Amino acid sequence: MSELNLILLGPPGAGKGTQAERLTDDFKLPYIATGDILRRAVKDETELGKHAKAFMEQGKLVPDELITGIILEAIGSTEAEDGFVLDGFPRTVGQADSLAEGMKSMDRDLTAAILIDVPDEDVLRRMSGRRVSVKTGRVYHVEFDPPKHEDRCDVDGSRLVQRDDDKPETVKKRLDVYHEQTEPLINYYEDQGLLRRFDGTRSPTEVHDHIRATIATLRLEDEL
Repeated sequence: MSELNLILLGPPGAGKGTQAERLTDDFKLPYIATGDILRRAVKDETELGKHAKAFMEQGKLVPDELITGIILEAIGSTEAEDGFVLDGFPRTVGQADSLAEGMKSMDRDLTAAILIDVPDEDVLRRMSGRRVSVKTGRVYHVEFDPPKHEDRCDVDGSRLVQRDDDKPETVKKRLDVYHEQTEPLINYYEDQGLLRRFDGTRSPTEVHDHIRATIATLRLEDEL
């Protein structure tokens, strides 16, 4: 297996970012996160970035074809020639089809779609329990990592707040969008034999160890 081309799937709050960091460290692969790549393309003033910027300045969503083009640009870079970890794309089956077509034109294939599966109630519990220091940005959790003094940062005593994104009503809306738009990708990649499912309710280290073992198995199977 000369390349390791991975997609991360899962609901918001599943821990995809944590696993992406560990996988990029493990295998020395670039982490391609949709938001980061889009901002970089705009900053670098690539042709696609300029087009995307025009939509963003008007407060409009960047069209799928532009997002796909920017992602494929990143995948086709020298930095990603040995593989990549893709997070936040595709979000829909239509985007997945476009990604597959683009990769086929590069004569490349996905290695696996890694699903970090977490039930809605666990996502709500994780995200709505977060509290953030208004000064340092340090994150606490009222249940899993509480501050010594309620609503105050341990470091400097600054006030802790709940971000709008972490409020229960916002988390529920984000989950609704995930179930409607992104969850169909589970069957999409399962039908292609690419899906690998992991229990995201386990500790980050356990999830990481399981993913690493699965990737090792995929590589071994490819060599046989």
